[in-house]
Amino acid sequence: MKFLCIVFVDEARLHALSPRESQALDDVSLAYDETLRERGHLLAAQALESVNTAAVVRVRDGRVLVTDGPFAEAREQVGGFILIEARDRGEAIEVAARIPAIQLGGIEVRPVKELVASSSLHEKPQ
Repeated sequence: MKFLCIVFVDEARLHALSPRESQALDDVSLAYDETLRERGHLLAAQALESVNTAAVVRVRDGRVLVTDGPFAEAREQVGGFILIEARDRGEAIEVAARIPAIQLGGIEVRPVKELVASSSLHEKPQ
């Protein structure tokens, strides 16, 4: 099963890290990614830029509306993601509990919903 581990961080705590502490977190995170890759768990992983660079896009009444971030008053923001393969929810939680950035926030673990197209999508127009 595929699971998305959504990494939440307190950006104030992240920005308070010294350059040395920040690099150490990057190094241990990349090392953990490599461990997951070697064990066949890692499908994809990326850190995200600050929430200050975010934009929320919505379409209302046919108009595209863009709101620049930060768009929510929250203590923690999405800081990255890790897409993993795991036997079940329990194993996914075990993997998430060892993600180094957990010390700055938390990890939401959600199963990936595989979408299946209807048969009419595969039919050719006549």
